[in-house]
Amino acid sequence: MTTEDRARDGFADFVRAETAGLTRFAYLLTGDRHHAEDLVQVALARVAVRWERIEDPPAYLRRVLCTQAASWWRWRRARPAERLGGALPERSGPGDDADLRLVLSAALARLTVRQRAVLVLRYYEDRTESETAELLGCRVGTVRSQTRHALGRLRVLAPELAELVGRDPQEVAR
Repeated sequence: MTTEDRARDGFADFVRAETAGLTRFAYLLTGDRHHAEDLVQVALARVAVRWERIEDPPAYLRRVLCTQAASWWRWRRARPAERLGGALPERSGPGDDADLRLVLSAALARLTVRQRAVLVLRYYEDRTESETAELLGCRVGTVRSQTRHALGRLRVLAPELAELVGRDPQEVAR
């Protein structure tokens, strides 16, 4: 087996192992399943070209996903915002996970890409501050400040999140 064949097989194994997790990560960054799949394809294409030279492919892929998501948000900002009309439907109850997911998704969509990436890496993927900093190519202090700012912004943008998880909003604000 040639070196090229081994590299091709290694990349194929990597794609099979990582695609589902990367797609979830991209979805949490974008809030759109189709766009997330497109982002993952772009990132995998970039990795395929440089496969043998990349030291940490998962970190490189996540950085490409964050960069591409930021570019997409910049492009979308130039378009007029889409608005839904009418009143929101009544909630079915405090324990409804669908309500929580919808409110959280809408709140995450209102954060900056960097803030969203930090929260997704820290709380969804359960990464440490240093792992998050390495994946995003920044310092640990930046991760801490972005996390603090993002959580503060979530408290302002979506105080109903505290109600949906059964906590007193005043307690959460502290």
